[in-house]
Amino acid sequence: LFFYTQKLFLMMQPCYFFDGRAPSKDVVREVCIQSHSGPSRRLTDNTAAALSISAAQAAQLVQSLHTLSHHILFYNLSSPEQILSIFPETFHSSLKNLITKILLENRVDLVTGSDKVSRMSMPTCLVQLKLEDPCQSTNMESDSTMTVELSKESLDTMLDGLGRIRDQLSVVAGK
Repeated sequence: LFFYTQKLFLMMQPCYFFDGRAPSKDVVREVCIQSHSGPSRRLTDNTAAALSISAAQAAQLVQSLHTLSHHILFYNLSSPEQILSIFPETFHSSLKNLITKILLENRVDLVTGSDKVSRMSMPTCLVQLKLEDPCQSTNMESDSTMTVELSKESLDTMLDGLGRIRDQLSVVAGK
């Protein structure tokens, strides 16, 4: 674990590219979220443009954030203290707090559990959804959070359905 953590520190050095260059927290959030699925040419190009850095620096940054998010999931780091302890002491304080907050907001917890003994070792996934009700009046809280536990099959079905919705919205937006 020590060797892996040291390697992660070295990989995170490109995160310093954010320091002072990100035009907004939303840009940092978007790069963190998009990098979880892995590097792509499109993400690298968009990151380079958004942060005014070279494509090589953007590729390193995306790979570092990808590795960081997978490290957090693999070791089931679920508290800010656990995640903050990964960062080097010299890492920009506000930036590591922001990245930690983003990664905790968008995490997926893997658990093993069941309501029946016969299914005790069946893996499940807790998915935390943020919901916004645009119909509520402005003086009330319009955001809510819902956590659902899904089996692999249910998660696959949900992701397939969300993919179809995305595709349909893309077609409508393209018209």
